[in-house]
Amino acid sequence: MLMGKNIKIMIVLFIAVCFMGGCAGSELKVEPISTSENPTEQVKRLDKEISNARSNQLDVLAPTWFGRAEASLNDAKEGLEVGDELSLIMQKVADGRAQLRRAEEASQLAKTVLKDPIKARERARSVGAPKLEGYGKAEKQFVGLSKAIEENNLKYARKNSPKVIKAFDELELLAIKDEALGEARKLIHQAEADGARKITPETLIIAQKQLSDTDAYISGNRYQKEQIDALSKETLFQARRLIQVMDESKKIRTMEPEQITLWFEGLLHKTSSKLSEPDMRDKDFETQVKNILSSIGALQGDRQSIIATSKSQQEKMKDMEKEITSLEGLTREEQAEKERLAREKKATKERFAAERRFNRQFDEVRRQFGPTEAEVYKQGNSLVIRLRAIQFPVGKAIIMPDNYSLLSKVQQAIRTFGEPELVIEGHTDSTGSDEMNEKLSQQRAEAVREYFVANGTLAYEKIFPVGYGSARPLASNQTAEGRAINRRIDIIVTPKPLSEK
Repeated sequence: MLMGKNIKIMIVLFIAVCFMGGCAGSELKVEPISTSENPTEQVKRLDKEISNARSNQLDVLAPTWFGRAEASLNDAKEGLEVGDELSLIMQKVADGRAQLRRAEEASQLAKTVLKDPIKARERARSVGAPKLEGYGKAEKQFVGLSKAIEENNLKYARKNSPKVIKAFDELELLAIKDEALGEARKLIHQAEADGARKITPETLIIAQKQLSDTDAYISGNRYQKEQIDALSKETLFQARRLIQVMDESKKIRTMEPEQITLWFEGLLHKTSSKLSEPDMRDKDFETQVKNILSSIGALQGDRQSIIATSKSQQEKMKDMEKEITSLEGLTREEQAEKERLAREKKATKERFAAERRFNRQFDEVRRQFGPTEAEVYKQGNSLVIRLRAIQFPVGKAIIMPDNYSLLSKVQQAIRTFGEPELVIEGHTDSTGSDEMNEKLSQQRAEAVREYFVANGTLAYEKIFPVGYGSARPLASNQTAEGRAINRRIDIIVTPKPLSEK
């Protein structure tokens, strides 16, 4: 009985390995393409297939085979440009299509073996984790698991999955905290740097405690969005209050006692005047405050009376509407159905209009760049501008004047879409250590973001820089030409949905 169970387990593992790698050493099955086919159409078709595959995340679920397919596509495109033999171009397209099929096979196994890491990654990305400093490292670890599966190393993938899950879990929590507490944390740090411990120690303690309590709550309840929103608003309120108390305290420290008294008296007098109360500056402050509160109480009573009257009128209107509805009967139901169909028709028209507009914008942007400057293509609902011509000094992340003209074109392209969201991907070749390449690619992506923000392209919070280092090559790093292709900046433009415009 035990032997039969072990045999079943071995058969399942064997099938899984064969499904993923074609029994470890099988050759890639390439289906040839007739030279009678239109090479331009074939390249476009492969381009679309790769774009769809990227949308389905094959670039991270099967990075090796996807990278080979993308490299074959680039070779085919280059062949078209330089006028290679038709058979050679068709061979590259056929290779890319076969490599893409192998990537699809590998991704199916990855979705099974890496089910939990995939979920952890999706949760982190959904709350904005890609903008965090450590995201690139976690993404690289995830890609490492996918590569292990492509190499039939399921043991490595399973062993290291918990570490990747933990990394994305921590990033998810950091991203939630950054979204909820980022602004408040900056304000409190600013106040501390400006001397709040001496000038407003009590107010500082209140703000710090609110920040600490909210941070602790999020750590244990990260998915309680409604409560987190309420606590984050209170934390931001206390942080802003701290800044205001700091400013007023600094002002008062420069004033004489009489000036302080007259200043406060002036505030009370302005308030009582707005309430049409008599001038009571000959009374003590406590009496003046009591008089102001008494006037406010009377006004609140009047307001409650008005609200009560309004509610009574609203109830009468509701009763009238109910009566009308009962009289109309089926006519009202028919009208509701008609309105529903009209809304659906309008929504469909708007969706088609949005798709046509995006296609026009895509064509407009593509025409702005020469073949040596940038490659422009669609990626789902987004547009990718792959900057071929951008150059950085060796080992540095400085935007050189030679790049201004190209970046100016990119700015124009971005503005074509109004105020979209932007992801700036930094990529390097494999020269140097992985850690150095990842850091350098992140710094270069951030440098491009700073350039766009400084030139009024988009707001800071709409741009997300990500450094991938050498993890996503487009060509072989064994040649100078391949390394040059891999050193790049990719701009991913995602327009606002129509409902948000």
